[in-house]
Amino acid sequence: MNINLDFEDTRPYYNEEIPDAIKRVSEDIYFRNMVNHIFPDIDIEAFTKNFKKIRTVNEFQEQVMDKVIRSIIKETSAGLSYSGLSRLSTDKNYMFISNHRDILLDSAILQVILHECGLDTSEITFGSNLMSSPLVIDIGKMNKMFKIVRGGTMREIFNNSLKVSQYMRYAITEKRQSTWIAQRNGRTKNGFDATEMAVLKMFAMSSSAGFVDNLMELNITPVIISYEYEPCDALKTRERYISKRKTYIKENDEDMFSVLRGIKQWKGQIHLAVAETITEEELQYCDSFLHNEKFKSLVKIIDHKIYKNYALWKTNYIAFDMLRLSNKYAHHYSQEEKEAFKLYMTNELKGIEGDIKELETIFLQIYATPVENCSPFQDETAAQPIKKALFCR
Repeated sequence: MNINLDFEDTRPYYNEEIPDAIKRVSEDIYFRNMVNHIFPDIDIEAFTKNFKKIRTVNEFQEQVMDKVIRSIIKETSAGLSYSGLSRLSTDKNYMFISNHRDILLDSAILQVILHECGLDTSEITFGSNLMSSPLVIDIGKMNKMFKIVRGGTMREIFNNSLKVSQYMRYAITEKRQSTWIAQRNGRTKNGFDATEMAVLKMFAMSSSAGFVDNLMELNITPVIISYEYEPCDALKTRERYISKRKTYIKENDEDMFSVLRGIKQWKGQIHLAVAETITEEELQYCDSFLHNEKFKSLVKIIDHKIYKNYALWKTNYIAFDMLRLSNKYAHHYSQEEKEAFKLYMTNELKGIEGDIKELETIFLQIYATPVENCSPFQDETAAQPIKKALFCR
C-alpha cells in the first residue's frame, strides 16, 4: 500500500480503517431507517449482521454500494445500457471526466458498470458541501470518495485545487487507481454539457512536465451519461427561473435534498458511454497553440467526444420540437408520447411559483439543448454503437 501523509484530509479510507467505520455506521441512529428506506423488504437484523462483517473497501462496494445502486436503477428506470467499455484496459488507470447531471448517480452508475465488466472501480470526487454528517462521510470514504473543497477565497481555491490535482495524479500513477471528476463545478442546469477550462488547468497543476507529457500521464477519458428524464428537472427549472431575477442562494440542506430527489425520481432509459481516451496526437495538436489556447482546444476535443457519444432520447426530440413549434424530429416519437411528455412537464412544474410559460420554456430547454449540441456530431443514418444492457424492463 502506498501511503502519502500529505493527503490525510483528502483521501478515501484504507482497508484497515473499514472495520471501525462499519462499526460507527451500524451504530448510527439513522442506520436502520436508511436501510429500511433503500431495501424495504429486507430482513434488517440479517442485513446488519452481515454488514458488521465487512472488512475491506471491495467488500463494502460489492455487498452494499453495488446492490444499492442496482436497486435504484431497477426501481426508478426503464433500463440501463452502456457502450465503449471495451476501450478500457485492466493495465491502465484513467482520469474519467464526465458530464454532470445528477450529484450521486453519474459517478455511481459508472462504478456499477465497471464492476459488471470486471474492471476495478474508480475513486470519486466528494464535494465538501455534501460532507454533512459523520454518517455521510464514513459511507463516502468507504466508497472510494476523496474530498474536493468547494468555495473559499482566491488563495484557498488555488491551494485546494492544487491539493486535489496532486492527489488525483498520485492516485492514478502511484496508487494505481482511476479517478472520476465532473467536467464542471456543479451539475449542468440547462442541459448544456460544457467542459470548464479551469478543470483541465487543475489537472496540469500537479506536474512541471510539458503540456503533452503532463496530461498523457493521466489518461484523460470522457464519460457520458444520458438520462431520458433529467434528474431534478423541476428543481433545476426553479433555480434557473429565480436566478434570472436575483442571486440564487441555496438552502443549507438543498444539495442533500437534490441527492434524494435524484434517487427517487423516474429516469426512464439511462445510457452511459465511455469515449476514446485523449491521445498523444490530440495533445500535440493542442500544444501547437499558445497559453490558454492549448486548454481551449482540449476543451473542444473533450466536448466533441461527449456530444458524439451522448444518447438522445425521445424526450429530447419532443422538447426540441415543442420549443420551436416544429416537426423536425417527429420521426423519433409518436403523438401519444408527445402528449405524455407534456403531461409529465405539467405535473413536474406544479407548485413552482412564476410565469408558467417561462417555466415551461426553461424546462424544455433542459431537454432540447442536447439535441442542438449533439446532433451535428451524430449521423442518424450510421449504425448505433453496441450497447450492453442491464436491468432492462
